[in-house]
Amino acid sequence: VIAVSRRMRADILACYPALDPDRVHVIHNGIDTRMYRPDHETSALERIGLDPDRPFVLFVGRVTRQKGVPHLLRAARSFDPEAQLVLCAGAPDTPEIGREFQELVEELERVRDGVHWIPEMLPRPQVIQLLSHAAVFVCPSVYEPLGIVNLEAMACGTAVVASAVGGIPEVVDDGRTGLLVPYDADHPEDFESGLTQSVNRVIDDAGEAARMGAAGRERAVREFGWDQVARRTYELYEELLKQP
Repeated sequence: VIAVSRRMRADILACYPALDPDRVHVIHNGIDTRMYRPDHETSALERIGLDPDRPFVLFVGRVTRQKGVPHLLRAARSFDPEAQLVLCAGAPDTPEIGREFQELVEELERVRDGVHWIPEMLPRPQVIQLLSHAAVFVCPSVYEPLGIVNLEAMACGTAVVASAVGGIPEVVDDGRTGLLVPYDADHPEDFESGLTQSVNRVIDDAGEAARMGAAGRERAVREFGWDQVARRTYELYEELLKQP
């Protein structure tokens, strides 16, 4: 059994207590770092209507409870007023969460400008442009087996602010490639405040953001490129085949 993170391995063993732990191996998911890389073109930003003189915060993901988007929208009320917010968010799990998301977006638009909601799925090259130019990428998930989207942002050279849940801490190196925010389901207001503070910290320090982005790109290539994932998988199968 191959788990995509150490946290997922722990979850598997908790769900299947009869499973021999020695049979459960961890090989992190990976991405194509030749595809996900900094793109300095700006056509996608112009198409959306982003102000090139203002930084923007980016979210990419489905509208689901797992992705924590309501937390992000509440946290965004206190983002730096100069920051824009781009939400590449669609495919709601249920009509109810879709309506909740829309109401929160409309409420946010009443208290700040520069909110851009893109409900349709954008072509990958456009997403890569957005990832490359964002001042910070935000992942407010309440659970992730690994959090591949954080890897995609890191590979594009962008600092990440993410919740410290699931496999995300195995991807985002807190303080080096981004900032992790503790999540407590019993105190969502603390999580939302933490998101706000961390996003504003990155926005307010362009030098730190650039250093985190560069370190994220290097980490994504070194540890999470498809070549590394393929090598680890090959080595595991080779080891298993040698067993009697």
